[in-house]
Amino acid sequence: MLQLQGINAHYGKLHVLHDFSLTVNDGERIGIFGHNGAGKTTLLRACVGDLDECTGNISYRSQKIATGEVHRNVGYGMGFVPQGHNVFRELSVARNLQIAGLRNGQGGLGQVQELFPLLRERHDQIAGSLSGGQQQMLALGMALMTRPSILLLDEPTIGLAPVIVRDVLRSVTEINRSQGTTIVIVEQNVQATLENVDRAVVIKSGRMIFDGPSEKLLQEESLWHLF
Repeated sequence: MLQLQGINAHYGKLHVLHDFSLTVNDGERIGIFGHNGAGKTTLLRACVGDLDECTGNISYRSQKIATGEVHRNVGYGMGFVPQGHNVFRELSVARNLQIAGLRNGQGGLGQVQELFPLLRERHDQIAGSLSGGQQQMLALGMALMTRPSILLLDEPTIGLAPVIVRDVLRSVTEINRSQGTTIVIVEQNVQATLENVDRAVVIKSGRMIFDGPSEKLLQEESLWHLF
């Protein structure tokens, strides 16, 4: 279980998250939505301790998440995929996965290649020559090589064609179903993401304004009042 209680996050004088609290249960798939600048990325960064100015209490499976100690925090089983294609572009697909598995061994490679067969087919290809969607799959595969029990994804479909968006989101759902990995995904692609999560959280100006079943939002004709 991931718990955030009374989180306040700042960038200098800019107050981004205001007394924000959230509980994520093991095995859940949660979508985090909101307008640009609402605090979505800041929320994920807070979860792994990647903020200098953050107060409140954050814990994962009873372990306190300490500010500024990302390396230790991810060791509790937290996988974080920041926005963009976070791969070693000059190295091969195989080498990217190998590096990602240095801490926890290469035992997860088979599962990653089963989930993303393309990574097996392109194992010798230089990562920078992959398409945007393929690089995103590699970034997800690298995160899985760390054997996370929770996966925090910051806009994994940004810049991707609609057909590739569907593939990436389906892959995220399959990670949850096949491995039991808890998913917290920040996305601007609201409709497609709602179809692949169980619970939705909407943030507006650093405050939570909705927390409930994704189906409830899917049934609404318009979501403009939330953004």
